[in-house]
Amino acid sequence: MSKHKDDEVPQQEAPQEAVEEVTEAAPDTPEESPEAALKAAEDRYLRLAAEYDNFRKRSARERDAIFADVRADTVLKFLPVYDNLLRAIAAMAEDDPGRKGVEMTLAQFETVLTKLNVTPIPALGEKFDPGFHNAVMHVEDGDLEENIIIEEFEKGFKMGDKIIRFSMVKVAN
Repeated sequence: MSKHKDDEVPQQEAPQEAVEEVTEAAPDTPEESPEAALKAAEDRYLRLAAEYDNFRKRSARERDAIFADVRADTVLKFLPVYDNLLRAIAAMAEDDPGRKGVEMTLAQFETVLTKLNVTPIPALGEKFDPGFHNAVMHVEDGDLEENIIIEEFEKGFKMGDKIIRFSMVKVAN
């Protein structure tokens, strides 16, 4: 196929005046003043510093919470030993020579719990509170007040405000 001179379409060039008008009509972007740029950079810096400070505080709170949870979980795993020491003392006669050793071990165990900020939850003779006590038995007795704990099967403990183990109790009326 051959090209004919007539087939060629001449390119039309835009007049020079139109090109100049387009470039002149484009708005120039105003540059920021040095004061505005400094203020914007200072604002970004302050926001970044505040964000970092919040991150640091949040991380410290999370770390402390994890540490407290792990400590409470560890203490919870040792509480059956405490229960068994109490059972051993209850099963021994007063004049049993081994009883004194078990009582001393129990006293040492309680000292360690106190150092770890673990305190027993009062139960016997107290009013039943489902936030601290787990009622496993109920007894009808006209001589006793309503919702009073008359027996404690398993001692409850808390660490600060956190409940580690609820007291297992028998409630009257």
